[in-house]
Amino acid sequence: MSNTSYQQLTPECQLDALASIGIYPETGLLALNSYENRVFSFTDEHQQRYVVKFYRPERWSEQQLLEDHAFCQYLSEADLQLSSPLNIEGKTLHSFAGYYFALFENLSARTLAVDDVDSLYEVGIALGKLHKAGAQYQFKARPSLQVNETIQTAIEQLKSCKYIPDSIHSQVFETLQSLYYKITTKKLPKANMIAIHGDAHASNILLKEGQPYWVDFDDCKMGPAIQDIWMLLNGDRNEQLLQISMILEGYQEEYEFEPEQLAYIEVLRTLRMINYAAWIHNRWQDPAFSSNFPWFITEQYWKEWLQSLQQQLVLLDEAPLMLQPHY
Repeated sequence: MSNTSYQQLTPECQLDALASIGIYPETGLLALNSYENRVFSFTDEHQQRYVVKFYRPERWSEQQLLEDHAFCQYLSEADLQLSSPLNIEGKTLHSFAGYYFALFENLSARTLAVDDVDSLYEVGIALGKLHKAGAQYQFKARPSLQVNETIQTAIEQLKSCKYIPDSIHSQVFETLQSLYYKITTKKLPKANMIAIHGDAHASNILLKEGQPYWVDFDDCKMGPAIQDIWMLLNGDRNEQLLQISMILEGYQEEYEFEPEQLAYIEVLRTLRMINYAAWIHNRWQDPAFSSNFPWFITEQYWKEWLQSLQQQLVLLDEAPLMLQPHY
């Protein structure tokens, strides 16, 4: 089975997998927004609402998936609000027909809106709690965030992408190499590596009665705290200053933030922009990607992407966000 294959994961296979652990849906399995994995919500015969996640084959090893689950359990025991894999018959990770899968309680909560500034203080408290616990945790099988290596790999993968227009092809790769050089030669302050969520964008934070709940620890890893913060920032510089001030006001009630890490924001943004394009390219044979990202093969997308990369060349030279002191 190739690492992009979900061909055998038919609706019948999904139901048989659930039956293998004694779970019998009464409703159909409703697909949720997930491209890397296959995730469905349903209600079982006892009117219990669940989410089932079928992990992409060969992406993570069994040991890495178990570390993801163990970290979730550890955070739950530290009183964090999150969607943690359910223990069924003594296990959180199950296997059927070559697919690993896990069951979660359906939280029935709304996703954090990207412009929901009023919730950022509570999100900051939740982040501080997560990192306070994560600072005492050490992954063994899961990866650490490696900026230079990840960017270099993504650039190499994009070299085989046939959708980059010929008219800007050389300009794209010249810009990518300039970004790589600028980042690898940039003198960044040393940051403590702790266990982090790894993909803490707004869609992975649910709000239930005003309280943030974490979901989808699929990319949990060792990394700097700022990796779990910067993706919540958007808009112009003043808007981002307001957002990060509100986040860190709550955050520092639970855990101390190293302000030097603000220098990483544009580096991490550049990493995500390049890696995101490489990720879609690498998964293009998966029908979920070609149907959900049709713009990826358009000339307009690549021209706008190039403009965004060129903007990053400028932003990487700008002074990082600076927090205003409180008096």
